[in-house]
Amino acid sequence: MNLRPRTKEHAEVSTESLNDIMFFLLLFFLIVAILGNPNVIKLMLPNAKVSSQHTVKPIYLTIDKDHNYYIKNEKIRFDQLEPAIDYEMKNSGVTTIVVKIDQALAVQDLVDVLQIGDKLKVKMVLATKPTQ
Repeated sequence: MNLRPRTKEHAEVSTESLNDIMFFLLLFFLIVAILGNPNVIKLMLPNAKVSSQHTVKPIYLTIDKDHNYYIKNEKIRFDQLEPAIDYEMKNSGVTTIVVKIDQALAVQDLVDVLQIGDKLKVKMVLATKPTQ
């Protein structure tokens, strides 16, 4: 007759130090997140409702890599650019010009055109190509 009690071995996982490990991991990730992006400025941007749609098309000023200037697909010289923009603004009533400039041109070429727009008190917007 076997009077010994049956002893079954049970697997146990000690979770006593799990809280300490989780705390140190949380602290580590917080410090890394702050140090990884120190120059971020957090802003709360204002909300806006949908504004009215503008049906007036802007005037397009195109400058190609050979320094040719086009307003509404008509080629003009640089010295005639200011009167041409003024004429188009007065005839169409548009106060916005979209500047399409070739990426091979220098920044000074863009600045020269923007100075003409500033002189005429017209809003100029630089057209860009969306990235894929």
